[in-house]
Amino acid sequence: MIMLTKLDNNKILVSLETIKYLEQVPDTIVFFTNGESVFIKETLEEVEKAVEEHSRRINGATAT
Repeated sequence: MIMLTKLDNNKILVSLETIKYLEQVPDTIVFFTNGESVFIKETLEEVEKAVEEHSRRINGATAT
């Protein structure tokens, strides 16, 4: 899961498996597989970094 910030400054944890795609127009919108969407403060690049960090944590935890 990654932590994101909604436009009202509330933090949310999002499961990567529920994300369909993201779009920046100019605010970033997360579109979920269930059809819902949410505007977030993070840029696409910031979300990409959070996903990469999450992947490193998961892969590092399983590599023994």
